[in-house]
Amino acid sequence: MTKQKVDVRKQFGKNAYGYTVSELHAKGKDLSLLVELSEKKGNEQLLDVATGAGHTVNAFAPYVAKAVAFDLTKEMLTEARSLIQKNQHDNVSFVHGDAEEMPFQDDSFDIVTCRIAAHHFPDLHKFMKEVQRVLKVGGEFLLIDNTAPERDSFDTFFNTIEKERDHSHVRAWKKSEWLAMVEQHGLELSVCHRYEKTFHFDDWCDRMKTTETEKQDLSSFINNVDEEIKAKFNIKAEEDRVVSFKGEAIVLKAIKS
Repeated sequence: MTKQKVDVRKQFGKNAYGYTVSELHAKGKDLSLLVELSEKKGNEQLLDVATGAGHTVNAFAPYVAKAVAFDLTKEMLTEARSLIQKNQHDNVSFVHGDAEEMPFQDDSFDIVTCRIAAHHFPDLHKFMKEVQRVLKVGGEFLLIDNTAPERDSFDTFFNTIEKERDHSHVRAWKKSEWLAMVEQHGLELSVCHRYEKTFHFDDWCDRMKTTETEKQDLSSFINNVDEEIKAKFNIKAEEDRVVSFKGEAIVLKAIKS
């Protein structure tokens, strides 16, 4: 296992409960949109990759025949199992494994979902190749992830602060990079939405158990960027302490051709 994946396990293992109670992850409007985008009939086999605390698979469970919650971090699967049991879904199984080397047969799933996780994958091409492999022909790939703006300076800023907050972060990809990736791996884009999201600085840091010194350093860095970046990300501060900023994300649906 690569050092990057070890870092992911370590980071999310110690912070698993924080994602269970995170409002952004549990109740974000993007989650209901993802469910709405899927053309569910009730007999589907669904795979939720990097399930985290299980919010996505929990939302889909009432509408599919069977679902698999799949994650690299065992502590996250424990949180997901607790959520699923609490909601009395009996059609969900839990599998531990790597998004870049999935332990599933070809053409196994009607739907593959991945929500707010792909920016942690060291090799996105391997992940997309696996998505294409395990999907049935005509199957749906449903993705939500944070994205970087198209301008390089904005891209650099966003990925820099994400990496400083969370060392397991690899890259928030640009929208154009995601669209190219989908088509390069045998999928046809069906729907793509871009939306803004507000990051509340303390909550954003606390999910990763960032120390107070690290928070102060990161706040200072953000607060001292040039005015163009401040305007783009709508950075809000009080008494030189960052309170919030805005980022962006995409919701996309693609079909295996």
